[in-house]
Amino acid sequence: MSEMVKIPSATEHASMMADYFESGRQRALEIGNRGPLRLDADGKLAPDILEAYWKHGFYVFEGVIDAAEIAELRAETDYLLEHAPVDQESTVDAKGRPAFGQEFARSPYSLIKPLSDPWGGTDLLGGRHPTRMTQPVPEEDAPREVVHLIGGMCQTMKSGLRLYGHPLLLRVAEAINGADFVPFNDATFVKQPGLGGSVSWHQDGVTHWDSPDWDEGIHGFNFQVQLYPATVANCLWVMPGSHKKGRVDIRAMVAANGGSDQLPGAVPLICAAGDVTIANRQILHCSFANTSPDLRVSMTFGFHRRKSVLGARGVLGQKGTDIYDEQRLFDRSSVIAVAIDARAQYYPDEPRYHYAPFAGLEEDFRFSDETYERVIRNYNLKDLSI
Repeated sequence: MSEMVKIPSATEHASMMADYFESGRQRALEIGNRGPLRLDADGKLAPDILEAYWKHGFYVFEGVIDAAEIAELRAETDYLLEHAPVDQESTVDAKGRPAFGQEFARSPYSLIKPLSDPWGGTDLLGGRHPTRMTQPVPEEDAPREVVHLIGGMCQTMKSGLRLYGHPLLLRVAEAINGADFVPFNDATFVKQPGLGGSVSWHQDGVTHWDSPDWDEGIHGFNFQVQLYPATVANCLWVMPGSHKKGRVDIRAMVAANGGSDQLPGAVPLICAAGDVTIANRQILHCSFANTSPDLRVSMTFGFHRRKSVLGARGVLGQKGTDIYDEQRLFDRSSVIAVAIDARAQYYPDEPRYHYAPFAGLEEDFRFSDETYERVIRNYNLKDLSI
């Protein structure tokens, strides 16, 4: 009879992760791969940053979003959390009020059991999370469910729409995916102190692993804008260079590590509030259950090469019958055009990003009540997942 594996309490989990977290912190300091978001004389992303991103598969841009904008993002996120449903099936929040977001075609909220791994070891999301993380036992007074993700930042938060049009971030998207880049999706990850769940080791890409045109950038990348400091205990962990290796055998890696999710060689993306990480969608990454006392809120949104998406079939949260044709790309990319204008209206002295696919169409995509209804409302039904 096999020995039963003891499930740790939240306190025990924090203790058992301490050495791994500290060694990861040292690796993060040694590898560097962080600094201000710099442009060259031509307004392009600095070549050394681009080189470092392609070498390691990630980069940490320090101090991109200023304190005033972070405060606005926090305030709107706080409102969404305060008005979230009490569980995934509920229509009321913790105070018995109608939960936010019921007017949208898709609920903004994804709730999970505290400290759980909702996708690991399941067939969800294309089965890309083949192993399950350690799921500590939460405290007895923990709520039944907690917010794990909040979707639709461009329709639920005015500050979120403006962030989507940030000129420096869009210049990074252009540098990596070309001037005709297209969007992926967005989701705000919430790791509440002592309650936040884990995301098991995985690579994001689904569509192109066996493509004859496969390369290390074919599945695009994600930004994460950090609204609070991201610590070793609650941040994203990545395996440097793994974006170059194709689809890796995660089950075999965990088995070779004695079944432990503490895979050797990983690096934590430690951040201050206002830092922005960028991670290749093919890099192997995870996050652990948040048994720390620190909140993490990461506004995550990604971009693709146009040629990687055009003609592809819907995966992940999109219908498999969806084909990403020119009209689908145009409709979803129009959110970028409206976001750019929303930001320009709010920050008139900030340089405006000029998005090549919508050159000459700016008047049709000015931010207004009309374009919110026409372009922004329920835009996430047209996400471009590959």
